[in-house]
Amino acid sequence: MSISTRIRRIATPKKALTGAAVAAATAGMVFAAGPAQAAAPAKASSTSAKAIAQKMIPNDSQYKAFSKIVEHESGWNVTATNSSSGAYGLVQALPASKMASAGSDWKTNPKTQIKWGLDYMNDRYGSPVGAWNHWQANGSY
Repeated sequence: MSISTRIRRIATPKKALTGAAVAAATAGMVFAAGPAQAAAPAKASSTSAKAIAQKMIPNDSQYKAFSKIVEHESGWNVTATNSSSGAYGLVQALPASKMASAGSDWKTNPKTQIKWGLDYMNDRYGSPVGAWNHWQANGSY
């Protein structure tokens, strides 16, 4: 087999991918990075996750601040995953495995993720309100 044939065979998958991208663009499809998306359907609904958080955060202003962060970070989706960074869960922990310190069920349990997120916000910013103030000033916490 000649070198040019080998090069063509190696280049073929790239050409196929390029062709697929051109075809998708022609068909009007858009490929772009976006907010975190669910890796799989969440076992807990956003409504139940919010109810759990309200029980865990009885102070209304602290709950509202926590809720605003979670809404921006994951849309209250327990399995939300940021495809570019790997951040995961309600509070978009990075690395995601840090949440294991709050419980072994951190991948699917909103209570575990909320506990970890609250501990993080309290340790780093003093409270969820402090974390929300930082988020508003910087676009992240």
